[in-house]
Amino acid sequence: MTSVSLETHSTITRRAVLGAIATSTIGSVVAATEPRPRTGLGLVTYNCAIRRKWMQRREPSVDLFEPLTFLQHCHRIGAGGMQASLGVLETPRVKALRDFADQHQLFIDGIVQPPKDTADLARFEAEIRTAAEVGVQAVRTVVMPGRRYEQFKSLAEVREAEAIAVRMLELAAPIVTKHRVRLAVENHKDQRIDERLALYKRLSCEFIGATVDTGNSFALLDDPYGAIEALAPYAFTVHLKDQALSEYADGFLLGDIPLGQGSFDLQRMVAILKRAQPKIRMALELITRDALQVPCLTDRFWATMPQVAGADLARTLRFIRAHETKTVQQVSTLSVDEQVELEDANVAASLKYAREVLSL
Repeated sequence: MTSVSLETHSTITRRAVLGAIATSTIGSVVAATEPRPRTGLGLVTYNCAIRRKWMQRREPSVDLFEPLTFLQHCHRIGAGGMQASLGVLETPRVKALRDFADQHQLFIDGIVQPPKDTADLARFEAEIRTAAEVGVQAVRTVVMPGRRYEQFKSLAEVREAEAIAVRMLELAAPIVTKHRVRLAVENHKDQRIDERLALYKRLSCEFIGATVDTGNSFALLDDPYGAIEALAPYAFTVHLKDQALSEYADGFLLGDIPLGQGSFDLQRMVAILKRAQPKIRMALELITRDALQVPCLTDRFWATMPQVAGADLARTLRFIRAHETKTVQQVSTLSVDEQVELEDANVAASLKYAREVLSL
């Protein structure tokens, strides 16, 4: 594996991070300093998982992912909104969240698990009702477990999981329609683009569409830009990410990296999405972790996708060789303090790129 890039690592010190945090009367983490320059790009909670754990080691009563706490954090560091699990909120918390979002012109996306069965409908509807009261742009969900090439051993297993996914979405459709909340199903390294489009068309529900993840479909050998073109008409929200690409013995490495430092033409991707959905708000999804292995040269990988043409593999490998990055981030070897600094730096660099280059 190639060496770690820590070019932005030293830009945020532990002292600066600690000095920027205070606790409000409601137990939320807020800034002691003025908010940074703004971008319309929001943050997904997954961007800040290391910071959450780091903070809870110091103050167990504070949870960065409490919705208002996280929205305040997003505002403080210059993001334009958030995507977070809202759960079920009582009226005062809904009002506080809406008031803060309205005051600072921030958008909110929810995260929800689809209903597993009829017994789970009450839970799902309660969360969708909260999302409606908050005034979300959309609620993001996934309907198939894990990464296709890791979770399943055959195409038959994939098809069984797809049937379960359809049933869950059929249960969800009347509820999201009733509350007029858009349910955004992410391309989550689970279905190829043609399979996902068939799912949307089968459901034919105006309140079920896409969370367009700009990196995930590449892991299933879809064309990186063709996938965005195909999903854009269904887009309700976006996981904007860049990827560091590099070959290894069994396939290729796919690593989250700050926007603009990876292999994808993000300006092209954003333009495709904005052309189809001019008012859509996007959220950064950058998980600070070791690069994922995509074993596309193994029998196990192809067992779940026997219908995929070899030409798609050839296109993917050509793309990697033409756009291979010199470095990928190796996170697991760092100390916890180094990891949180790197995570902060990754987010800060991405927001800066979104603001200055992508005009988001």
